Amino acid sequence: KDIQYVFSMYYNKLEFIRFDSNLGKYVGYTELGVKNAERFNNDPSIIGGRKAQREAYCLHNVGNWYGNP
Repeated sequence: KDIQYVFSMYYNKLEFIRFDSNLGKYVGYTELGVKNAERFNNDPSIIGGRKAQREAYCLHNVGNWYGNP
């Protein structure tokens, strides 16, 4: 529960959309980001894939970063 997976998309150095595993959905920060967030959030395969990334990437590698010495 302590591990958070964040996936952000940028265009021209401006973050326009972000997936946050604690929220479990995309959040848009610009007009384009809001439209894409709605589209992504309504597609269960996209949301499921991002949620799976938390287990596949974050939880798999947590021992590498916070291992016992």
